[in-house]
Amino acid sequence: MPDISIGPFKRAQGSIVLPGSKSISNRALLLAALSSGTTTLKNLLDADDTQVMRSALRQLGLSFTDQPNQVCVVEGCGGKFPVQEADLFMGNAGTAMRPLTAALAMQGGNYRLSGVARMHERPIRDLVDGLRQVGAKIDYELQEGYPPIRISAAAIRIKDVVKVRGDVSSQFLTALLMALPLVAMEPVRIEVIGELISRPYIDITLKLMARFGVTVACPDKQSFIIPAKHSDSVYKSPGQLSVEGDASSASYFLALGAIGAGPIKVLGVGKDSIQGDVAFADALALMGAKINAGEDWIEVSGVKNANGKLNGITIDCTEIPDAAMTLAVTALFAEGPTRLNNIASWRVKETDRIAAMAKELKKVGAIVEEGADYIVVQAPALPGDWKSPIEGIDTYDDHRMAMCFSLAAFGPNALKINDPNCVAKTFPTYFTEFAKVVN
Repeated sequence: MPDISIGPFKRAQGSIVLPGSKSISNRALLLAALSSGTTTLKNLLDADDTQVMRSALRQLGLSFTDQPNQVCVVEGCGGKFPVQEADLFMGNAGTAMRPLTAALAMQGGNYRLSGVARMHERPIRDLVDGLRQVGAKIDYELQEGYPPIRISAAAIRIKDVVKVRGDVSSQFLTALLMALPLVAMEPVRIEVIGELISRPYIDITLKLMARFGVTVACPDKQSFIIPAKHSDSVYKSPGQLSVEGDASSASYFLALGAIGAGPIKVLGVGKDSIQGDVAFADALALMGAKINAGEDWIEVSGVKNANGKLNGITIDCTEIPDAAMTLAVTALFAEGPTRLNNIASWRVKETDRIAAMAKELKKVGAIVEEGADYIVVQAPALPGDWKSPIEGIDTYDDHRMAMCFSLAAFGPNALKINDPNCVAKTFPTYFTEFAKVVN
């Protein structure tokens, strides 16, 4: 399907059962693989990124049994992958590429990891530098600091504090946290240099590691202490683990509940979520949306502002980098400008999301200002200023661009979205679910 035409829509109401969280699913797959024992993962996301992780783990000798209703049974390997030489294709899945790189560097084998062209533009230097500090032998095949990479067998020796930058991607720290317990003969201290962005994603990592038997101490905001291992099999299966609904995916439907009067109820994520992107609901509330939430659900029922419209906000998006993209398009339906700050990480995602978002928002008539780490979006001044670009909205092979811009179909014009199938990365049925709740 090269493109899809949607809208214009006036109303959104209904409920949506969310697919499993990508961040939790890929972490849980790797931890289950590295564990001793058998783990049953429930509500596991079945999408491109998790298929990349599963395919790589299968190549490394792991066994998976699929059962109905997104249930997957993983036979753990006790920390040592059966296959010691492999050439792994990681697509454009950062949540698979980074943690697996670190885990493989601890294996004493020889591996190559590559991906699509965009993956070869996404930085990995900070992780490689961290791994080299403990003796890992990793070489860049093409461009220094970027995949493809080769990992060669090497003796891992942790003699000092491991230092890693935190201001490009939290996935580098996540990768080190998950991998170093495999070789921690003594407690290992990791220190983050500079600002740690996307801290909620680190909290997901720490909570999942604890479920698999490894509790990391956090004496301060920049330091993490991994306990010494007591046996070769460090991670222990919790038996079963249920994956929360994806809070980033929830953001599109929560925004619909505000833009389209609602009520829209998302099921599978709520007040008890371990995902930082649930804070998107707080941002919507600041814009004037009516929000209710329970342990595992959130509902949005239109707008509480007296004029019936959302209001623009200025917000620090350090904690919600993915869901912040949804705010950029929601700003089309707000009075006054919306400024999203501290979004530099958008530049190194599936595409340069600041540049892509600015270009496509301008296509529909928005007034946009972009900077190195911020974007300001203001709605078209008058209904006649809204545009429906003949060439359509480009999505840059980025699932979040496609899902975000579905909201723009609540403007006065129909909208063509190019390459809608790119949503398969995290939410293959997105446009089917979207169609069920809009009219």
